[in-house]
Amino acid sequence: MSMLPGPGSEAGLLNHVRPWSAVAWANVSARLSDYLKLCRPRIAVMSAVAVASGFILAAASSIDWAVLLAAVIGVCCFVAASSALNQTLERSTDSRMQRTSRRPLVTGRVQPAEGWLLGAAFAIAGLLILVLAVNVATAVSSFITMLIYVLAYTPAKRFTTLCTTIGAIPGAMPPVLGWMACRGEAGIEALALFAMFFVWQFPHFLAIGWIYRADYRKAGLRMLPSFEDNGRSTGLLALIYAAAFVPVACLPRFVGLAGTGYLMAALLLSIGYLTLTAQFSLNRTDQNARRLMAGSLICLPMLLLCLVVDFIRLTS
Repeated sequence: MSMLPGPGSEAGLLNHVRPWSAVAWANVSARLSDYLKLCRPRIAVMSAVAVASGFILAAASSIDWAVLLAAVIGVCCFVAASSALNQTLERSTDSRMQRTSRRPLVTGRVQPAEGWLLGAAFAIAGLLILVLAVNVATAVSSFITMLIYVLAYTPAKRFTTLCTTIGAIPGAMPPVLGWMACRGEAGIEALALFAMFFVWQFPHFLAIGWIYRADYRKAGLRMLPSFEDNGRSTGLLALIYAAAFVPVACLPRFVGLAGTGYLMAALLLSIGYLTLTAQFSLNRTDQNARRLMAGSLICLPMLLLCLVVDFIRLTS
């Protein structure tokens, strides 16, 4: 028998290789997709915008684009680490909620050890990037922000409704971290940005909590003031914070970050946010909660855009 390959051998070999390659690539692609879901890229993008805004406001007309890029990447690494570690810790409660039941760790597509390793890898990467390319103050502050989210906010959701307040602290830090990346410290301007982000979060997250209240109750998470009063305390709390957001949104004008143009935009946007919150507070339907949530996601980015544009106008 001849040992030389026959005329169809090469084609046959390729036919064997191609299916294996396609399957292998599909497996790798699916695994990468699951890792990406653990990092919650939408939150990372929102954080990146906030970091960049804080940096630009701190830099005025002299922007070091290399440091800005490093700050955005470093902070986003910590955001990804926080998300991966949060989902690893919450895989049991996630399995009891419809909205999270298909997450990679819940379905077993990703193992807990992978979640821990991914979170640790991103945290180390973020720390190294910020220490080497930005400054130590931003690196330490980012690390502490991650710890608050993972070690305080995540477990607090099972025990106290104050979890929203705890979670609002890391949620308000991205613009402050951007400011610190540029200046090396946080001044009164950074505190004004923190206050704006901090207060904005409450109506937003209370609306989300109301929409998914059945899921949260089933999982034993205390995301709302009460599940038993038909949402009256939830609506009232959201309304109080939305009312407080009106003057807080104007703070950048009074700490020298913006002019009258921003002030008018801040009043218009914050009063619109208050109006949507009042509608939800008075009539606590899922439809009104979704309108409030959508409005909140328009309000803050528009506010940031107006702030940066007005600041650039003033300093140019």
